[in-house]
Amino acid sequence: MAAELGKQMAGRGHEVHVISYRLPFRFGDFQQNICFHQVDVSSYPLFEFPPHDLALAAKMAEAVREHGIELFHVHYAIPHAIAGILAQQMLGDGAPRMLTTLHGTDITIVGQDHSFFEITKFGIERSDGVTAVSEFLRRMTLEEFQVSRPIDVISNFVDLEQYSTEKGDRAGIAKPGQRVLLHVSNFRPVKRPLDTVRIFERVSREVDAVLLMVGEGPERSSAQALARRLGVLDRLRFLGTQQDIAEIAAMADVFLLPSELESFGLSALEAMACGVPVVGSDAGGLPEVVRHAESGFLLPVGDVEGMAARTIEILKDDERRRAMGEAARHRVESLFDADRVVSQYEAAYARVLGI
Repeated sequence: MAAELGKQMAGRGHEVHVISYRLPFRFGDFQQNICFHQVDVSSYPLFEFPPHDLALAAKMAEAVREHGIELFHVHYAIPHAIAGILAQQMLGDGAPRMLTTLHGTDITIVGQDHSFFEITKFGIERSDGVTAVSEFLRRMTLEEFQVSRPIDVISNFVDLEQYSTEKGDRAGIAKPGQRVLLHVSNFRPVKRPLDTVRIFERVSREVDAVLLMVGEGPERSSAQALARRLGVLDRLRFLGTQQDIAEIAAMADVFLLPSELESFGLSALEAMACGVPVVGSDAGGLPEVVRHAESGFLLPVGDVEGMAARTIEILKDDERRRAMGEAARHRVESLFDADRVVSQYEAAYARVLGI
C-alpha cells in the first residue's frame, strides 16, 4: 500500500522519496517525481545483528538535508516511527513532521510480546499524526495503548484501472469447466491456511475445482502435507510469491480468507476489485471490507463447514456468483478506489503540516 500511495502522490505532482533497504517491486518502472534511497546496513562487530533502525534513521536525516523533505510518512509504529523520531531529533529545528500509519502487525505483536508495549506507545504518541487502516484497528490501538492523541481511519485502497472483472486465461491453471478458488497470504498461522485447505477439501466433494495458494510463509509446507493427507494435493496450485495479484485474482471464482484476525484484508479487497466474492472470517477489520451476504460471506473463525457450504452455494449458482461479484466491485468503487483514499491522505498531510 505504501508503494502504491507513493506512486499516486507522484502522479499528483508531489515529490516522493522512498527510503527502504530494498526497492519495492511496484517501483520497477521509472516514474517521475519518485526518488529511491537505499538503506545500507553494515555489520557492526559489537552487535550480533546489524543495526537497521539506526541506519534507517541516518538515511532519513541525510535525505532531508539533501532534498528538503517536508514530511515523513512512516508505515508501522515499530520500527519506522521510532527511526523517524530519531531522525527528527538529529535534524533539530525545522525537521520534517511525521505521519504514522498503523497497519496491524505493529499493534497485534504487543499481544504476543508485551516488551514492545512502551516503545510502540512512544512511537504513536510522539508522531505528529496517526492513521489506522480500519476502524477495528483504531479501536484496538486506543484500547491496547490508552493513547491520548486522535487516530484517523484511512483505509487501504486499490487502483481500479489495474483490476479487471473479465475472467483471465485459466489455461494451465484449470481444466475447462473447473471452478477456481484463491487464497493469498503470508502463510502465517494467523491466516489459517490449513483451514483454507480443509474448506477446499469439503468443496471439492461437490464441485469440480482447483485451489490457487499464493504466497510464502511458515505454514506452506504444512498446508501441502495436509492437502496430501486429504487427497486433494493434485488440485492445489502453490504459486509462491507473485507480484501481479490482479492478474491472478481475475482468474478466481471465489476468494478464501479464513484468517483468525485481519486488520483490514487488502488481499480480499484486491479480489473484490476483480469482481470476486469473498468467503472469510467475521473478525477484525474484514467486515469493514466485505459486506456479509452481499459481496461475500463472513462466518465465525474456524467454521470450516460453514465456509465450505457458503462457497459451494456461490459456485453452484452462477447468477448469485455474478451478482455478488458485481456488488463486490461496486463496493470497491464506492469506498476503496485510489482517487478517494489518496485524497484523504493528502488532507492528512495538510493537517500534519498545518497548511
